Amino acid sequence: MASPEIEKRREDQRPSSQIEDTVPQILGPQSSKGPPLGKDTHDHNKPSSAIEEHGTRTHASSSIYEKYKPVFHLFIWLLFTGWWIAGLCLHGIHDSTGSRTGWLKPFLVWLAITLRFVFFYVPITVITKPMHWVWTNTGVRFTALVPEKLRLPLSGAFVVAVFLIGGFASAESKDNTRANRAVSLFGLAVIVFAMWATSKNRKAIKWHTVIVGMLMQFIIALFVLRSTAGCETDGTSDDIFAFFSELARDLLGFAKNGIAFLTDKDASKLTWFLITVLPAVVFFIALVQLLYYNGILQWFIGKFAIFFFWTLRVSGAEAVVASASPFIGQGESAILIKPFVEFLTMAELHQIMCSGFATIAGSVLIAYIALGVNAQALISSCVMSIPASLAISKLRYPETEETLTSGRVVIPEVDEHKATNSLHAFANGAWLGLKIAGMILATLLCIIAILGLADGLLTWWGRYLNINDPPLTVELIVGYICYPIAFLLGVPRNGDLLKVGQLLGTKLVVNEFVAYSNLQTDPRYADLSARSRLISSYALAGFANLGSLGTQIGVLSQIAPGRTGDISKVAFSALIAGAVSTLTSASIAGLLIQDQAAYFKPSAASG
Repeated sequence: MASPEIEKRREDQRPSSQIEDTVPQILGPQSSKGPPLGKDTHDHNKPSSAIEEHGTRTHASSSIYEKYKPVFHLFIWLLFTGWWIAGLCLHGIHDSTGSRTGWLKPFLVWLAITLRFVFFYVPITVITKPMHWVWTNTGVRFTALVPEKLRLPLSGAFVVAVFLIGGFASAESKDNTRANRAVSLFGLAVIVFAMWATSKNRKAIKWHTVIVGMLMQFIIALFVLRSTAGCETDGTSDDIFAFFSELARDLLGFAKNGIAFLTDKDASKLTWFLITVLPAVVFFIALVQLLYYNGILQWFIGKFAIFFFWTLRVSGAEAVVASASPFIGQGESAILIKPFVEFLTMAELHQIMCSGFATIAGSVLIAYIALGVNAQALISSCVMSIPASLAISKLRYPETEETLTSGRVVIPEVDEHKATNSLHAFANGAWLGLKIAGMILATLLCIIAILGLADGLLTWWGRYLNINDPPLTVELIVGYICYPIAFLLGVPRNGDLLKVGQLLGTKLVVNEFVAYSNLQTDPRYADLSARSRLISSYALAGFANLGSLGTQIGVLSQIAPGRTGDISKVAFSALIAGAVSTLTSASIAGLLIQDQAAYFKPSAASG
């Protein structure tokens, strides 16, 4: 339980008028581009609060935009509508030239723009109120017909049935036999049981969050790995995740343009880590900062947060951080709720740290793609980690206190180091990217060097015990420790178990960067089966390692110095929960994947 002083401060921070659970509020950081994100205004002649606050720095173009906003919106909408219709006329719905000119991706772009402009002028309640009415008169009434004692067992049985049908109904393929799928499903059950057995308070577990979170994770995986809209590996379909993967790989090409300018075209084609990976990290972080300044990133995070807030019944702070972690990383996501960190419950602190450990950030995702890791696996793993981290964390450390952000989703304004305009934001992002790239470079250099030192000492020590083939190394030790985990994930029993165990151990003890580098470049892993390689790609996609443990404690302690002791108490448990969340995604991938070899065709990024 939190101390009386913290409870008093929570009461002082609690709003005077409670927001009803049925109408969550999103307060996005204000932007010079328009009104607060997620908040629809009807008086569009009134200047935004951002313009009022920074009136002395308002440019004439911004004033013109505010005055003629409807005209600008109409022009942009007509432009994209014409583009979409022209594409349909020129290429049709089924285009023989392939997925680059299919109908689905431009339609989704047009739909997103249309909805965004519509909700500038029409309150979103015109949709949410009918949806709420329909749900109240269908789902709620149907649930009421089921005796309360049977609701939880029936919900669990339904989820198990979905897993069984989704996992075993499809035909077998090489390595993806039903026996291998059964092992992956068994491993998933073992993971859930282990989290329940080691739970902080088994009686306080809210099974709704656990059941819905696992179901949502499985449905996302079904969409990605089985549907043609989610992912079609033959390249003829307009698949969504392949589209995002293609965009991510294209970013590498844009970064190479900068390298070619600074050096020459031949240097930009080198596959060195220093040339291929780090410049892409710098450019991507600068781009993220630009999107953040203009409010675009917060808008997406807000929509994700509302969805998970409603479906999983978690607090607003937890929903925001879980939704933001795959986009902006483990430290930056906590800054989004900086005003609330000091008043978080112990379970919320656990969940916030777990979300950071369970996924990788967009800033380094591009680096892994540059190494040649399958982009679709990385992107889908990031999305799957959101419900997974919420479910696993609430299973291991359930909520027993009253939360400050219960019933509302809030993304407060962060004024610290705020940019004055888009160019300033992009420059700040470039500087931040340079610092992060330098940190990655120095960290990897030191870690690989210290690993070499440890391996040298262990090999020398093992030589006197006749441990020579293979020699005694850190990787060998952690490989045997993680051997059972590799088996439970569904890795084929053909010699791959120890190798995948070594990758998992390297990721946990060192970091995922070194593990991914070994997977892609080390000759010892060149003969891994396609199934083992895919499961490894999912299992390594998280920040759960000892180095990140120190990072998270440091960041949260700086935000809320008075909670350092509480943060340290839950940190290791959150690390375990985050690692387990990533492993559940790997198990589900092993359960659902069919044509795993198609996921490892030569990557544009790696070339």
